[in-house]
Amino acid sequence: MSEPAAPAEPPRKRSWLAYAPLLVFAALTLLFLSQLFFGNPTKLPSALIGKPAPAFALPPVDGMPGPGLADADLKKGEVTLVNVFASWCVPCHQEHPVLMRLAKDPELAKRGVKLVGLAYKDDPENTRRFLGADGNPYSAIGMDRSGRAGIDWGVYGVPETFVVRGDGVIAYKFVGPMSEEAFASKIMPEIAKALAAR
Repeated sequence: MSEPAAPAEPPRKRSWLAYAPLLVFAALTLLFLSQLFFGNPTKLPSALIGKPAPAFALPPVDGMPGPGLADADLKKGEVTLVNVFASWCVPCHQEHPVLMRLAKDPELAKRGVKLVGLAYKDDPENTRRFLGADGNPYSAIGMDRSGRAGIDWGVYGVPETFVVRGDGVIAYKFVGPMSEEAFASKIMPEIAKALAAR
């Protein structure tokens, strides 16, 4: 005759601490996803605000009229919009009509505001084709083929636009494609502040 089976032990209750790593992981995942899909990329901080533009000297775009761009060009007393763009960047094409309008704006011209471009990690031929088809709003363009100048400026991605005071100090950074609304509500007030600081 076989012995009766021992009664099964009741299952042990797991401590809530056993689930802590899983809960922390889930919370971090939700945080990252919310920032990815609902975060505001225009709120990215820039360590360069209030500091002089980094030293750089970029050649012009081969085969295009107009000068290259250097940090010395930003210290001539005029407020400058430095627009970082690339021909391969879809949002850059979206903002281009706004830049064309700004380049022809008589009020900005009267106040001495200039628009310059930094062609980021682009091929000169592609830059020429892009600006040849859609128009060239820039008074000067620096060809940053390696992307080194963009890194020094703290560029996260293109397009980005910087407001630079007449003394070469970076006053504001706008991330993403510029719209008429963004220009009027965010960038123009920063231009006004930069003009007042002259």
